[in-house]
Amino acid sequence: MPDPDWDEVAELALKRVTASGAEYGDIRILRSTSQTIDGEDRRIAVVRETEDVGFGVRVLYRGAWGFAASSVLSLEEAPRVADLAVDIAKGSASLASDRVRLAGEPVHRDRVVTACRVDPFAVPIEQKTTLLLETMERLHSRAGIVRSHAGLWSRRDRKLFVSTEGTHLDFDLLAGEGEYSATAVADGRFGTRSFHTPPLRQGYELIADADFLSEALRVAEQAVEKVCAPAVDPGRYDLVLDPEHLSLTMHESCGHPSELDRALGYEANYAGTSFLTPEKQGSFRYGSPHVSLVADNTEADTLAATGYDDDGVACQRWDIVRDGLFVGYCTNREVAPKIGEARSRGSNRADGWGSIPIVRIANIGLEPGMATLDQLIGDVERGIYIEGHGSYSIDQRRYNFQFGGDAFWLIEHGRRTHMLRDVIYHGITPEFWGRCDGVADRAHRRRYGFITCGKGQPGQSGWMTHAASPARFRQIDVIRGQSPG
Repeated sequence: MPDPDWDEVAELALKRVTASGAEYGDIRILRSTSQTIDGEDRRIAVVRETEDVGFGVRVLYRGAWGFAASSVLSLEEAPRVADLAVDIAKGSASLASDRVRLAGEPVHRDRVVTACRVDPFAVPIEQKTTLLLETMERLHSRAGIVRSHAGLWSRRDRKLFVSTEGTHLDFDLLAGEGEYSATAVADGRFGTRSFHTPPLRQGYELIADADFLSEALRVAEQAVEKVCAPAVDPGRYDLVLDPEHLSLTMHESCGHPSELDRALGYEANYAGTSFLTPEKQGSFRYGSPHVSLVADNTEADTLAATGYDDDGVACQRWDIVRDGLFVGYCTNREVAPKIGEARSRGSNRADGWGSIPIVRIANIGLEPGMATLDQLIGDVERGIYIEGHGSYSIDQRRYNFQFGGDAFWLIEHGRRTHMLRDVIYHGITPEFWGRCDGVADRAHRRRYGFITCGKGQPGQSGWMTHAASPARFRQIDVIRGQSPG
């Protein structure tokens, strides 16, 4: 059965909300189409395409929220779901002690479409599976590789957002990524080396432009070298971190603590709160003067650059940390007024039609410096160069942490020498960022991101991009992890 007209569904739902006496309401209608192709050990293991459609109605009644959703997209279902959201809001209002006051936002009427040269859903499955099979064959062409994995993922979100304030936003958003890995075994240990295109809001050109296949032999060779490499000697080292690795470090030690709902204690039930509490804004020394972390939800192709968030607030660019000083949060219309801000930063997002929007990390990136990568490494007597993501842990306040990585090289007398294994560094967030004494220039800037950022109960997966150039950190404590095996 074809969908009813989405505007009619929205109009019916919001008429019921307005008639209830609620001060605010909105509806999000969403159709998501996802395609996943995965290969393992020179065979295609998964080819899956899914479609999910539904809508959610959010109501603010006397300062309290109500939310209801349905997978039945029909003119009959819209009023019922709207009435249910109103009833929930009224019930919440009868118990609420702290009334919600929304920050103001202009009315927007717009259409947002991801720029795309090649529609990923128009590329034949056979072309994609052939690429993955050829990649895995190349990985296994290196002696010592015992396992391989390769995958492609694409998603299209068609969404309508309409509010009782008059905002009307139509979205056609794309995202995709590709990745593969090779695993080697030696002396009872195994080691894996990975390659990722960053997940970005692009079409299939993301894969073509990455020259996907050409990196496979390097990845396989480094997997073999990694598993045979000597374990790190614990101690203090200067670290030079690549942009992919920094994306996770920034995400956990800056992104999550800069979510204002966490800082206010709203998110204490899942993965903790934040050491960046409101009294620190504008006065707390987060890092060295080399550290400027900027939220930019307007940069083309990035995951959080959706034009508008799920409050209907226009995406923006702002400072989180400027010259080492903590100055700004990720906010939504509900929490921004609690720190005296008149407008939301536009960081309210839900992961689907059945989820209520919550404050999410923005596209937070480390601003480039003036050095080259060779200059950063050249000024290190004894250090480690780290690429990619590995294991990590961080406390509930995002204060004490430890991070691994995907590949490690010893630096001696200003030169990268041989690979290491089992490297884990640990520290305290402001002390760690305070030891940053150099960042590479814009020519070295790369963008990486996440589509699995967990937050909330029930849990939601958030999407965001973190850009950086390589950066150097002096005298960081390194311990030896345990090799998998």
